[in-house]
Amino acid sequence: MARRKGPYSQAFKDEAVRMVLDGDRPVSHVARELDIHDTTLHNWVKASRREHGGVAPAAPGKSGEKSERELELERENRKLREEVAFLKKAAAFFAAENR
Repeated sequence: MARRKGPYSQAFKDEAVRMVLDGDRPVSHVARELDIHDTTLHNWVKASRREHGGVAPAAPGKSGEKSERELELERENRKLREEVAFLKKAAAFFAAENR
């Protein structure tokens, strides 16, 4: 599969960085999803961390601050994703055991 070639818009870069910093997925997964080289995305993330102090850049039209409710929902979402991943692994384990 051919990778996308630059130049990339600043909005695209910001969204890609936001996906890495706000999510729980590694750079390589996000890069694969966006069809860009993982080193390119890693460099964007590193530059953003230097510029913004490790915080993802604000989405266009939004303020940089998140409400306490948004932060609480993100924590809950992350916890639920971890639980779902665990349950998938457990289901696969028990399915393999019953064969």
